[in-house]
Amino acid sequence: MSEIESIARSRLAFALDYSTLPEARRGAELIAPYAGVLKVGLELFIKEGPAALAMVRELGCEVFLDLKLHDIQKTVERAVATASSLGAKYLTIHTAGGPGMMAAAAEQAQKEGSALCVLGVTVLTSLSSDDLKSTGVTSSPSEQVARLATLAQEAGLGGLVCSSLEVAQVRKLVGPGMTLVTPGIRPSGSDHGDQKRVGTPESALAAGSDLLVIGRPIRDAKDPAKAAATLLATMKETLI
Repeated sequence: MSEIESIARSRLAFALDYSTLPEARRGAELIAPYAGVLKVGLELFIKEGPAALAMVRELGCEVFLDLKLHDIQKTVERAVATASSLGAKYLTIHTAGGPGMMAAAAEQAQKEGSALCVLGVTVLTSLSSDDLKSTGVTSSPSEQVARLATLAQEAGLGGLVCSSLEVAQVRKLVGPGMTLVTPGIRPSGSDHGDQKRVGTPESALAAGSDLLVIGRPIRDAKDPAKAAATLLATMKETLI
């Protein structure tokens, strides 16, 4: 594998959106040669727990633990410590939890002395302006993302999760020091599913994203390995 291909692979995260560990292992084994990061979300973690993270590490990939924590400070602190002990490289929390919760998570990650990067989720890519208004947020998604991104940076988080529509804005706002993760990635012509604020791999990388999270376009393809290889090639060409 060339250096540029290795870099592209390290910036591709495949979402293990499976309900059982055997299913997730089959999918992970197919995609691990192309994705350097494997994301374990709520469904799989609730079903299988730490075994899912151990499987990812066995395959030589980085662990992205996507639990979107939102709780009192002490509870989040303990969860961050546990995620670190399980070998997670990335862990998500909700920035809506407030400055205190975010600062507690960031400080606990530093205390662990590991490479754990705590990522703040700004506005879910499944939410539109109307969705935000229904919850009492009158700002547009981009305005709300900017507000939460600033709070997250001030709290000391290592990175942020934001859609490809906001990543350029966020990069300009927070500078080069934070890791920006972009979900809702859809290759040109693919179905958006339940995502409302999506973008292509090329547009997200060009806007300043560090890590692309891709699930269904790979998982549900007729040939998942071929789909992953094609996405990796696209990312490689964009990064050259």
